[in-house]
Amino acid sequence: MARDFSRTDRVGQQIQKEVAMIIQREVKDPRLGMVTVNAVEVSRDLAYAKVFVTFLVIEEQDYAQAVSILNEAAGFIRTLLAKRIKARIMPELRFEYDASLAEGVRMTNLVNQAVDTDKRKAQTDSDDEGA
Repeated sequence: MARDFSRTDRVGQQIQKEVAMIIQREVKDPRLGMVTVNAVEVSRDLAYAKVFVTFLVIEEQDYAQAVSILNEAAGFIRTLLAKRIKARIMPELRFEYDASLAEGVRMTNLVNQAVDTDKRKAQTDSDDEGA
């Protein structure tokens, strides 16, 4: 019987949970704002982990700065992570901005605009036929 999740997936989920708690409680940088850890991709040899984050209260142009702040604090976060997770190898953390949330909101807005336009067009067509 095969396992549902590979070891890297399980390690990635644990890292995601712990990194989110560390950023929330331990990283005291006011420039970051509210950080959400969306996903973690761990390499097969557990040497590297890409941590995908989004920021809820930062303007668009500040995403690069916030990611660089997290990458500068990656050593500190990795040290705290090593104390919380019992693993022989602790992956090197690389933070990246996850634009999927913003892209999803943009796509939803486009769909809503298209539906509204169709409704208005259908309403004007029915008004023209009734006159």
